[in-house]
Amino acid sequence: SSGKALEPNAPTPPLVVRPSAPRSAMSATLIWECVKGNSSFIRKSVNMPIMSAEKGNLCGLNSFKFSALANSKVCDVSSTKKGSNEKIILTTRHSKASRAARPGSRLLQSGLKKHTKKGLAQVKKATEGSFCRRDLLELAEKKYQKVKTSFKKKKLVFKSRRASK
Repeated sequence: SSGKALEPNAPTPPLVVRPSAPRSAMSATLIWECVKGNSSFIRKSVNMPIMSAEKGNLCGLNSFKFSALANSKVCDVSSTKKGSNEKIILTTRHSKASRAARPGSRLLQSGLKKHTKKGLAQVKKATEGSFCRRDLLELAEKKYQKVKTSFKKKKLVFKSRRASK
């Protein structure tokens, strides 16, 4: 009715391909159901709970509460050692939703102070912010204390061969 008939050999219009929806568009529960039994991060042992080696998992347990893959807000305290330099690192999730589709830049790592009062204040500030979970604050503070005490070395005590008589 427009006056032009479609020719049989006319080129077809190009197909528009839209990028897939970012992962944040899917529900966290759906992601967890897909990931909980089949993940490259799962570590199983006899007579032990199922553990997870994913970055951002605060307790290392394979559960929805601590999963950095399924949850939109992540909080983790860990340590790194480069030579003799030991650091305490806080891992959080990037604020931009577009980073969810890029695994390399999805998580942010920032250093924490080793001074207990200042370090705990940094953890509290990060968890009370908009990109961490307040329910993990107590666990993050405990883990900060444990990581900090793991840096302490035992002092070697040398006994003299000469007996003091």
